[in-house]
Amino acid sequence: MGQLKRIKVCDLLKSKDFDRDVQVKGWVRTKRGNKKIAFIALNDGSIIHNIQIVADIANFDENIIKQITTGACLSVTGKFVESMGKGQNAEIHAKEIEVYGSADPETYPLQKKGHTLEFLREIAHLRPRTNTFGAVLRIRHAMAYAIHKYYNDNGFYYLHTPIVTGSDCEGAGEMFRVTTLDSQNPPLTEDGNTDYSKDFFGKETNLTVSGQLEGEVGALALSQIYTFGPTFRAENSNTPRHLAEFWMVEPEMAFYDNDDNMDLAEDFLKYLTQYALDNCYDDLEFLNKMYDNELIERLKSVLASKFERLTYTEAVDILLKSGQKFEFPVGWGLDLQSEHERYLVEKHFKKPVMLTDYPNEIKAFYMKQNDDGKTVRALDVLFPRIGEIIGGSQREEVYEKLYSRIKELEIPEKDLWWYLDTRKFGTAPHSGFGLGFERLILFITGMSNIRDVIPFPRTPQNANF
Repeated sequence: MGQLKRIKVCDLLKSKDFDRDVQVKGWVRTKRGNKKIAFIALNDGSIIHNIQIVADIANFDENIIKQITTGACLSVTGKFVESMGKGQNAEIHAKEIEVYGSADPETYPLQKKGHTLEFLREIAHLRPRTNTFGAVLRIRHAMAYAIHKYYNDNGFYYLHTPIVTGSDCEGAGEMFRVTTLDSQNPPLTEDGNTDYSKDFFGKETNLTVSGQLEGEVGALALSQIYTFGPTFRAENSNTPRHLAEFWMVEPEMAFYDNDDNMDLAEDFLKYLTQYALDNCYDDLEFLNKMYDNELIERLKSVLASKFERLTYTEAVDILLKSGQKFEFPVGWGLDLQSEHERYLVEKHFKKPVMLTDYPNEIKAFYMKQNDDGKTVRALDVLFPRIGEIIGGSQREEVYEKLYSRIKELEIPEKDLWWYLDTRKFGTAPHSGFGLGFERLILFITGMSNIRDVIPFPRTPQNANF
């Protein structure tokens, strides 16, 4: 038999070119049969479906057949034929089987079906081999690709912003420190504090919480940019919605006001949702069946509706008049909690909601101040099941207003002199937002825990693998 080139399972299952020899490689999902014949379900991760391998046991060494257990990795060469059996349209009648790697049935953790998601988190190095995580990871890839495609096709430039930074974009202070100083015996200043001038960068530095501030620098030169990279929060939150390391997509646009910002956010989210339905339907169908039987319907409903736009003040009025009992209090000047956001989306409007004009006390220093002196031109996009999926704003472009806000909040000017400079030299109206990539994947997949939509979750007390 001549040297055949491996065909991916996804390509083979699309093919109607039967009665030819093919070669596939992958991992065994199941093996069943009797003393004469074995039916092997083989999967290579390219698609959620398996290809069935039919092996006449008499044609193979007994030792080979013994090694074919769940989890083993095989190379199979054989005839690709139309299947007469139920559950598959095509199968391969094996002529040669090579076992690349066996998987001891006594110790392989994925031997049986029906593992809990909690258990699978403990073996994050093996969980991509399950149907669930194969589906999630393929969808995650498709969404990352779609994000780059959307911005490229709309004239944006991809800007790589620093991961190590000397500024705290959000002002929250919950950042991971980056240092080469001796933790046991750091150099000290005369007043007994750590002397960061002796550190690698000559100052205190951290892992970034956002690429936004540097993104604004790019937008005020290239007009439209986006960042897409990892961000880090040292927030001690062990919840299904928080990660210590996660990915953010942050477009920044010169000459956009907050209405333009809202138009972009709605168009962007609808594009991603449509892309998932067009390109990931097999995986979505599986997740719809196994985890969330309203998933596909919910994705379609986002496409069918114009997002509701209202102010924070109007939203607070709706919540106060709702007669609903909430765990957290509602009142003007208080931040909205996930339960409030979801009430607005799921019960009141029954569609995605865009909230604007929040009190300046609960929003970041860089947001454009409204003439009322009380609110800023913030933008939050709220989605069913998720709550806030996008947070953004029109940025304050007036130097004096931005400077006075930095002073008022006692943010060290030495960390932001360069940011203030952008308002001194050729300032321009501009806007932007941040989309939490894992929140998007939660919405698209219907998964309920953010740790299940990133390959290797980083959370308090957990940095395995």
